[in-house]
Amino acid sequence: MRDWKKWAKAAGIRAFRTFFQSVVSLLPASAMITEVNWRVVLGTATLAAVASLFTSLAGLPELEEAHISGEGVES
Repeated sequence: MRDWKKWAKAAGIRAFRTFFQSVVSLLPASAMITEVNWRVVLGTATLAAVASLFTSLAGLPELEEAHISGEGVES
């Protein structure tokens, strides 16, 4: 059975990172910071974060490694 708190934390961290990676990757598309279409940037980054959460439903390597190595296993 999954530990939902650990999963939510790991998935949230991944989604947070994905969100900001998307924001940073879209900024160079504009010549000046005042020309950035923030609505498009934030919308795209939010969509990327949601996609990351859905992808995390299939499994998170961070949690699989902890399970395999025996971390967090109660005796």
